[in-house]
Amino acid sequence: VFLPIWEVKMKQRTWISEELKAARIKVQYDEHVKRILGSRQVLARILKGAAAEYEGYSVEEIVSWIDTDIEIARTPLRPGGKGKEDSLITGDNTESKIPGEGCITYDIRFRAWIPGDEDPSMIKLLINIEAQKSFYLKYRIVTRGIFYGARMISEQMDREFTASDYNGLKKVYSIWICMNAPKKIGNAMTEYRITKRDIIGRMPERKASYDKLSVVIICLYGGKNKIGSGDLHGFLNTLLSSYLEVEAKEKILVQKYGMDMEREMGEELKEMCNLSEAIEEQGIEQGLLLAKKIITLAKEGRSEGEIAEICGITVDKVREITED
Repeated sequence: VFLPIWEVKMKQRTWISEELKAARIKVQYDEHVKRILGSRQVLARILKGAAAEYEGYSVEEIVSWIDTDIEIARTPLRPGGKGKEDSLITGDNTESKIPGEGCITYDIRFRAWIPGDEDPSMIKLLINIEAQKSFYLKYRIVTRGIFYGARMISEQMDREFTASDYNGLKKVYSIWICMNAPKKIGNAMTEYRITKRDIIGRMPERKASYDKLSVVIICLYGGKNKIGSGDLHGFLNTLLSSYLEVEAKEKILVQKYGMDMEREMGEELKEMCNLSEAIEEQGIEQGLLLAKKIITLAKEGRSEGEIAEICGITVDKVREITED
């Protein structure tokens, strides 16, 4: 039994699937890891697990709230998949230059939104994602994270707000993913943020007025047999594993974490086939009308040459139809 061609489900690999295939065991290398983390599918899962504002929402909702513009440092931009959930982000400039303060380059920077608590409007967050292959560096990661976050705050002047309208200041997140954490730390996640402590009396103030900077450090202890516990750690340890074969990695990401590695092309193909059918039917109909006209002219006693001239075809074609 043969199915009509438009019922055969054709598959296309998603953008993140192509990136994983290209990276293979070099997935933690700088040129690969930033592009893999730059997938909207991946970013949505990081936000859900690391940012308190997204805890109660689905991955699909978060994907739709990630701004269409995302930029990845020092990598050429490439269009993502056709679906919004699989596109590479292409937006905020990853290079920050302020006179007198030097230049820093972010790995990934983008904007995302959350529904407002008191009204239906959306609240904007500014987010930075950084990938570190090693946990121990010559500086403390949290200190660098605070500096990056502070720069993202100061840059908002004349962008997110003007003059003294500081109420327009947006909250910033600097999220650091540290691969190959030491065993004594293991799979861990810590948030450093601005909090309020009343020392004498009580100062009434909304949390939203001072909760403007969070630095989140995610440590991954992903050895050969250490995929990790918890949704976010398990997901990131699988995604960034340099031990798992691509096929095994994709299977886990699809079955356990709901990632899209293939997209059905059935609808597009069906539309193409329907169009070709319509063209074919139209051609058949026109051919029947032409044949009927030729036969009618022949019965009227017209010569083959006259019929060919009237119908705009060759004499051989006239003869082929009249002889049939």
